Amino acid sequence: MIDEDTFVMLAGDSVRLELMPLGATVRRFEVRLADGSWRNIVLGAADPADYLTTCRYLGMTVGRFANRIDGARFTLDGVEYVLDANEGANQLHGGTDGFHARTWTIAGQGPDWVEFALTSPDGDQGYPGELSVSARYELVPGGAQVTYRATTDAPTVVNLTTHPYFNLDGESSGNTDAHVLTVHASAYTPNRADGIPTGEVRDVTGSAADFRSGRGFGEARIAADAEGITRREGFDHSFVVDGEGMREHCRLTGTSGLSLAIESDQPALQVYGGEHFTIDGTQIGTSGRPYVRRPGIALETQHYPDSPNHPEFPSTVLRPGEEYVATTRWLVG
Repeated sequence: MIDEDTFVMLAGDSVRLELMPLGATVRRFEVRLADGSWRNIVLGAADPADYLTTCRYLGMTVGRFANRIDGARFTLDGVEYVLDANEGANQLHGGTDGFHARTWTIAGQGPDWVEFALTSPDGDQGYPGELSVSARYELVPGGAQVTYRATTDAPTVVNLTTHPYFNLDGESSGNTDAHVLTVHASAYTPNRADGIPTGEVRDVTGSAADFRSGRGFGEARIAADAEGITRREGFDHSFVVDGEGMREHCRLTGTSGLSLAIESDQPALQVYGGEHFTIDGTQIGTSGRPYVRRPGIALETQHYPDSPNHPEFPSTVLRPGEEYVATTRWLVG
């Protein structure tokens, strides 16, 4: 069992975070409403042990490489590296024993921040180089942010993200089909049937993948299924975010009018509709109630999937002497 005494609470006037060293996880993200009450807007497991079974990845840090790598292998500097394959022949989110499954240490803590740290040894899940990683969560005006940093002693690839599922009507309030999503992306990466990108970067204009003006998420999912965009059921796609540097990636609005803006310096946003959730009562949320189908939308700032096998995609290579830095900010209004 995971000792709840190790949970970390960051409490501000308008936002409260509950964090967990297992997976450097956001377990609760609570916002103060106009009437003074608090609402949790992220999915999480009632029993912390379920984060390693039925509630894997919920709000957790995924790495060393977020998303999928084709054939669980890549070549770097002429050397092929074979990774742990944990989704058929491919690797998902860094492998079976990825960063989500590790208990991170608390490297430092203050009233409105905490920094988790992890050392990933050379050969971990097949990746080269010893990687030293930190994840700093902190409260900011109107929300919260996380900054990942990493250094290596040998050339490797890195792509880190937090994997929160958002429901702005409240955790365990039902599905998110009526949420309105805006994504500032003029293109996305089409997938094969197994979720691996084809290598094409496709214009969203005129398609169900065009979220630039905002659209109902359920309506967009149905249209995308009809157009053949969603080879897997529902959205699980990487959107190429317009611009560079720290900028707004997307905005999500619930039926009550509560909205969330996500800002990041990363090149892409993975949008996943939570299609894997079942209705058999085995996935129990922090509210104590079982989740329904599509109970939250995962919005993950990151690099393109399978980047190590696509030289035309932005590079995820990290070399000795360099520092990987990735920041994501969640702002509620």
